[in-house]
Amino acid sequence: MSLTINLQQRAFKLLHLPHKNSFVNFTFTRLFSSSSRNSVDAVSFYTSLLEKSTHKIHLFQIQNQLYIHGLQNNAFIITKFISRSFELKQIDYGRQVFDEFPDRHVFLWNAIIRGYSMHNMFDEVVEMYSTMQRAFVTPDAFTFPNVLKSCGALSAVGYGRTVHAQIFRHGYENDAFLQNGLLSFYVKCEENAGARVIFDRLRCKDVVSWTLIISGYVQNGQPMEALRIFGEMRGSGVKPDWIALVSVLKAYSVVEDLNQGRCLHGLVIRMGYELEPDLRVALTSLYAKCGQVMAAKSLFDQIKIEDVLLWNSMISGFAKSGHATEALELFTEMMSRNIQPDAVTIQSSILASAQLGSLEQAKWMDNYVSNSSFRDDIVIRTALIDMFAKCGSVELARRVFNQTAVKDVVVWSAMIVGYGLHGRGREAINLFNEMKKAGVHPNDVTFLGLITACSHSGLVEEGWELFHSMKGYGIEPHQKHYASVVDLLGRAGHLEKAYNLITAMPIDPSASVWGALLGACKMHRHVTLGEYAAEKVLNLDVLNTGHYVQLSNLYASARIWDGVAKVRDLMKARGLSKDSGYSMIEINGKLEAFRMGDVSHPRSNEIHKKLEWLERRLMESGFAPDAESALHDLDREEREMALCNHSERLAIAYGLISSPAGATLRITKNLRACVNCHLASKLISKLVEREIVVRDANRFHHFKDGTCSCGDYW
Repeated sequence: MSLTINLQQRAFKLLHLPHKNSFVNFTFTRLFSSSSRNSVDAVSFYTSLLEKSTHKIHLFQIQNQLYIHGLQNNAFIITKFISRSFELKQIDYGRQVFDEFPDRHVFLWNAIIRGYSMHNMFDEVVEMYSTMQRAFVTPDAFTFPNVLKSCGALSAVGYGRTVHAQIFRHGYENDAFLQNGLLSFYVKCEENAGARVIFDRLRCKDVVSWTLIISGYVQNGQPMEALRIFGEMRGSGVKPDWIALVSVLKAYSVVEDLNQGRCLHGLVIRMGYELEPDLRVALTSLYAKCGQVMAAKSLFDQIKIEDVLLWNSMISGFAKSGHATEALELFTEMMSRNIQPDAVTIQSSILASAQLGSLEQAKWMDNYVSNSSFRDDIVIRTALIDMFAKCGSVELARRVFNQTAVKDVVVWSAMIVGYGLHGRGREAINLFNEMKKAGVHPNDVTFLGLITACSHSGLVEEGWELFHSMKGYGIEPHQKHYASVVDLLGRAGHLEKAYNLITAMPIDPSASVWGALLGACKMHRHVTLGEYAAEKVLNLDVLNTGHYVQLSNLYASARIWDGVAKVRDLMKARGLSKDSGYSMIEINGKLEAFRMGDVSHPRSNEIHKKLEWLERRLMESGFAPDAESALHDLDREEREMALCNHSERLAIAYGLISSPAGATLRITKNLRACVNCHLASKLISKLVEREIVVRDANRFHHFKDGTCSCGDYW
């Protein structure tokens, strides 16, 4: 035996000589003759040489020797030859050898089918299987797995079902490996019903079977069913592997069940899988999706792989959790590492840019998209429209809209919503008329944008008419539509009409609907109806501090001080506190944040000197603060009112000392603009001859020449 191995090694060395001649062939023949006195030795000899071959020239030399020694029709060796050809990526050569073989047995067909499958040449697999059937060659248990894999990859449901029938016809219905192959096929084709039939009929469900059915339900949009089956798996005593746990974590991510996801994280650690890269990726995605971005970032920093899906999870998680700066920093780092972003990366980064409110950042994102392969992606172009609108430039949003070649209802709706955000109701309605002329059917988002635009523009009759036209387009109003119409009516003082609309709703009013009525009552100082609305909204949304502040403001505007104290005590009892207000201003592409009375800025002295100058100019111009607006906050410090120290006033002062004369100031604040700051900003825009764009919690205000784009209707 050792002699045979030695001869094989010498033969292999001959194969590696750069030039072949008659002496080599003669020597090779002697070696073969010495080691292959019978057919068994011949097969062993050539099989060993094939396994050690690393190049096409080796295959060519072995094939020559097969012909010399009359073994060119040995089915076993030729099968090995075809398999090795595909392993060495000599696909055409392997196919040529297959085609030239006179009597093709099933194992040769299996070799060529397996070879094509290995290289993801799924169309060729199906073609070869069809040819095999036409040749009346009976498939065996080794034929079907690769055919099923190819049908799944091609989503060839009909053909795969035919293969399923043939598996039964040939008597392999109880083959566990094939049953899992069928299960995988139906899962990949998003045929949950077919997969479930296979799964339920399995006599012995192993970890692969359970994992396949669980992943199928997760991938095909039924995460709760996946979790239910996982419970059955645990109850059956089958121990999940890390692949199964990845699917279960994805299910918890979809339903955003952080508590159960944490429990599963504990199971991962107990089972010793915590270092498995795919599980770390799934855990990172879970925490990011559920808003636990710091926990997600901790896991993310430990993972060494540079997978775009992982980066997407973090960027998307940061963006959706309001951590816009962190999301964009990750996007920048991702590009610096030459990790190619995909459409999800770009969409998440655009979302973060929109949240940040930086027009310079928005322009950068637009330029990046314009020079990328995503420039014609309709979803991304829609996101750009939304981004520019939220960053204060409805003109740039319209430019993107106009340059979008194919406009679906989502694109039209995004532009309409953008107009609404800036209180440009007439333009929103005009665009809606253009949309109808273009033959595009509106959806629920279209009407929500239209009604909101009318609400922010005082177009009560137009908004009311649009609301009642929805059913004509086959669209049933939902809670957001009702809330927007209540806001529309309430702002205009039609409180009774708004209340009657709520009582006539065919669905139970949500907190947003009652909240809109409460806001209108505060605006028009209708205490009785406001108290009723507050009772309703606080029963539905007990933890939202905004509702308490609205009720307190209502009492304060009516000088009902015991009511203000009552609301304050109720908030304390429930462990709630009012959101702290802040404003950000963009100067030279950089954002600076300010809070009320802020003295932490390095240029604080200059800022406050500018504030004093502004206050003098305002007073000289006849500006009279609205005393009652001093009562709009719960805190004593804010009630005592250092009005000129409100965060947006600090931001304006900083902008004036940090930018050239005439430059537009762009400010974003997290709360609704107060009456005094709104009045002051109008007058300041005239005094300093600047446009001041403020994005508050509800909408945009464009202050210019002493007026505001909202028409004092906000």
